[in-house]
Amino acid sequence: MDQTRLYQLSAVDAARAIQDGAIGAEQLMESCLARVREVEGEVQAWEHLDQEHALARARARDEARKQGMPIGPLHGVPVGIKDIIDTADMPTEDGTVLHAGRLPAADAALVAALRAAGAVIMGKTVTTELATYSPGKTRNPHNPEHTPGGSSSGSAAAVAAGMVPLAVGSQTNGSVIRPAAFCGVYGFKPTHGLIPRGGVLKQSRTLDQIGVFARTIEDVALLTEQLIGADPADPDSRPRARMSLLASVQQEPPLPPSIAFIKTPVWDRADNDTREAFGELVAHLGDRVEELELPGSAAQAWDWHRIVMEAEMAANYDAEWERGRDRLSASLRQQLERGRALPALEYQKALARIPLVNEALAEIFSSYDAILTPSAAGTAPKGLTSTGDPAFCTLWTFCGMPALNLPLMNGANGLPIGVQLVGPRLGDARLLRTGRWLAGRVAHD
Repeated sequence: MDQTRLYQLSAVDAARAIQDGAIGAEQLMESCLARVREVEGEVQAWEHLDQEHALARARARDEARKQGMPIGPLHGVPVGIKDIIDTADMPTEDGTVLHAGRLPAADAALVAALRAAGAVIMGKTVTTELATYSPGKTRNPHNPEHTPGGSSSGSAAAVAAGMVPLAVGSQTNGSVIRPAAFCGVYGFKPTHGLIPRGGVLKQSRTLDQIGVFARTIEDVALLTEQLIGADPADPDSRPRARMSLLASVQQEPPLPPSIAFIKTPVWDRADNDTREAFGELVAHLGDRVEELELPGSAAQAWDWHRIVMEAEMAANYDAEWERGRDRLSASLRQQLERGRALPALEYQKALARIPLVNEALAEIFSSYDAILTPSAAGTAPKGLTSTGDPAFCTLWTFCGMPALNLPLMNGANGLPIGVQLVGPRLGDARLLRTGRWLAGRVAHD
């Protein structure tokens, strides 16, 4: 095994090689850090990365294995953590000068779960300002003149550039699926509440969801499986049996999946490359896909999502507003101003639509395994002043449904076009299995 290329290993393969003693966690980390030194100057995916600390953590994993201590499913595997997720041994600054130098007292629940699984927290990845729309420093690994998306920009870019095999982010609108699409990696946002958010920056209790990035769908399943759990600090999390996501992904579907292609009311925002690519994909899938109309009850979900998001942002960022609104970006100030002005009745009405829209979409899932739709309007836009349009993610985030980006196509400019699959709430295992089937169908036909 070429020691200089260990960074190219999938997380599944790396974990197995470490467990078998074929490689060490320190060797893997050194290879990842060498890759960082090679490409980080252009990509700028990391907000905090102490190379000696990362190596020491990996070395400790090797020592634990040598002493015969229990080996977790991610033992020795490096993971990048979005810089809105608390880490007790490194800063968490939330992408804002208002939180500069912030040192959390404890790990977030999901970070603790990763450490318990044996993972090595490599460093903190760049986020946009308070996980909203004002970009950070990160650039798209495929072309640095283009956005990597946001708000989980550093997590997506670090995985895409080969600096780390796995990374964690979050989504309140399109902040996992969109950057995964723009950077050409797998991105997965599980069902709302599956991964606890204790110790994570709170933007919107209703909409905030943790997500993951990887270069294979098996790696997505492996990582997500370790994160599912309950935490008293997150009232939307629930104790539940651990989902066997990796085992599900590795199984063939009992029958070829049936997929519903839904353009949604924002289809007119899709560019020509996306329209042509999805036309070819739907034709390629033949009788396994059928185009459906979105239920009328969901047509206003984009407006309802904005109302809920901005009202809850205004409440959760009230301290930042009071002590430092002049140091917030113009776009964030505008969002908070709108949120502060929203009537309570309008907010409550929007909240009440979530179960009704889920109920309407459940009829589709009674006949189809997944919904197919673009992850974004097109390839990553040129320029670094915007993170792109999240509209193709909004409905599914509003409903709390699991969503998966598959990097299956490219535009005329050579940049990735993302394919989004959506499943019903708690249908995460079936969705990932359907995603693996679709990726295999496209690759082999």
